[in-house]
Amino acid sequence: MDPAIGLSLTQAKQSRVLMVGAGGIGCELLKNLVLTGFGEIHVVDLDTIDLSNLNRQFLFRQEHIKKSKALVAKEVAEKFNPAVKIVAHHANIKDAQFNIDWFNSFRIVFNALDNLEARRHVNKMCLAADVPLIESGTTGFNGQVQVIKKGVTACYDCSPKETPKSFPVCTIRSTPSQPIHCIVWGKSYLLNEIFGTSEDESAFDHSSDADNAKEIEELKKESEALRRIRESVGSPEFHEMLFNKVFNTDIVRLRSMEDMWKARRPPEPLDYKELLKKASEAMAAKEAVLKSDQKVWSLEENLVVFNDSLDRLSKRVLDIKNAPNGATQDAIITFDKDDEDTLDFVAASANIRSTLFDIERKSKFDIKQMAGNIIPSIATTNAIVAGLCVLEAFKVLKGEYDKAREVFLTPFAPARLLASDKSREPNPDCPVCGVFQTRAYVDLSRATLNDLVEDFLKLQLGYGEKDISVSNEVGILYDPDETDNLDKKLSELGIGPDSFLTITDEDDENPFVNVVVAIQEAKEPLEDKPIKGVSSGEINIPTKTKKTPAPETNGQNGHFAQSGSRQQSEAVAEVIPAKRPHPEGTENAASVKKAKTTAATSEKDEDVVVLDDSAGGAIIIDDD
Repeated sequence: MDPAIGLSLTQAKQSRVLMVGAGGIGCELLKNLVLTGFGEIHVVDLDTIDLSNLNRQFLFRQEHIKKSKALVAKEVAEKFNPAVKIVAHHANIKDAQFNIDWFNSFRIVFNALDNLEARRHVNKMCLAADVPLIESGTTGFNGQVQVIKKGVTACYDCSPKETPKSFPVCTIRSTPSQPIHCIVWGKSYLLNEIFGTSEDESAFDHSSDADNAKEIEELKKESEALRRIRESVGSPEFHEMLFNKVFNTDIVRLRSMEDMWKARRPPEPLDYKELLKKASEAMAAKEAVLKSDQKVWSLEENLVVFNDSLDRLSKRVLDIKNAPNGATQDAIITFDKDDEDTLDFVAASANIRSTLFDIERKSKFDIKQMAGNIIPSIATTNAIVAGLCVLEAFKVLKGEYDKAREVFLTPFAPARLLASDKSREPNPDCPVCGVFQTRAYVDLSRATLNDLVEDFLKLQLGYGEKDISVSNEVGILYDPDETDNLDKKLSELGIGPDSFLTITDEDDENPFVNVVVAIQEAKEPLEDKPIKGVSSGEINIPTKTKKTPAPETNGQNGHFAQSGSRQQSEAVAEVIPAKRPHPEGTENAASVKKAKTTAATSEKDEDVVVLDDSAGGAIIIDDD
């Protein structure tokens, strides 16, 4: 045996690694890790096994359907090599239990995920914990493997993502003509308005669109009415109020706009009580209906699923509000294709809306694919990519990052099946890894935003009298003009363990690079100040340098930039305008400013819904 291979296998045996995702790539990768002899492997996946998984996720069988992917993968894979310890977590990788210290306990993290948001989260956590990440993805016949090491190689967010196709909001909200329009309406509008985060209407600018100005104003009124209905969640009349609002009142209003229907058939409104009377047979077979995800439900069956999903979602909201910290916690539920409650709600809502507009209804299975933007993967592609992950892991174990490669599987490229490039260097303008990262231990029971700004940022990090702003994923918490939050506890602002705060230096001359502070719960009482830096030594934050040209696209002669999986596998359906927590009271200018999100500062205030359409007009679907 080659001595280098022997050394790698020895190091693997002594390593504790994490694999996130137990789907198409994950099944192949777990098998490889176990047979290679990695000493301890943790597997995290929230999903359960579906019939559609069995053609490519070879660890699973018919008897495993509806069971946890992570738990079944552990049970099956540990038979390959009983000497390997496998720990399964049937959970969301974004759960609080998977904090920075937990990530820091692993030698390598492997990403075998199927969605952009989770990939970005793991990328961010690995950078914060300074743990090497091996990122992988497949789209049909295309695949990619990338080694990510803080300060050494480019991270997942170093390269811009392809701009998805967009739909005007009036198409989604007023004149749908395709099933995807109704699905996006249910996912990105209705679910958000009732259970998630409301669209930030202050971000919309339609002053140049005189033809739609009146309609946009009406849509704003609709959103406001839904906010009032949201307050009745859990009440006996909630289901009927919501149904009649979106499938009757709003439809009647649309029909009254005669000019809109000169060239198309107007929608037909529905009455809740009348439809409920016709649904007695479907109600009696509710359990069978809920399990028939490959059948196209009738209108009455969709009503049954609509009501049942509302019951489940309402209970979750009330449980959050009634929890010990419910008074300070927003009762927010977001869409996840693996969350049966939200998927059922979106599927039923979309199908009922499709019926009104004489659009073809879809099965829950089809809607899951379209709403989750999943491209069914190919078993052979998964196997090749999983093998490449282990080969790159050997280089990571030996610290040979100079030998690490970004590898692209492009079977239809003119030259070769596998195209590899040297790992790119970090992009200095990357909003995730092109920042200075540090951690702070915080006594969350007493630390205020003022403690953070005055004691930690200005004194410990050395900002002094610089003008700075503090923001999180929700929006601006503090800047020189917005000081209302200074006396509030960090916990009141939604900041908890493993929250990330971005500090922006607003000075014009020699500004510091952006700083990301990872908040850590203090492990022992902090006697003097409620916030303490992880490092006791002097911290030197670098200053911003002049802009550098964007790194060249990897892949053979840029071919992969057009056809490879990096762009295709990252499709996400979303609403472009900035998001904010759902308001509980009257909105004013100050609250709007606080709610603005840093991610939206570079976007035009155009009111559109986006959906990737880069695969020749097909809906982009990633592996689940």
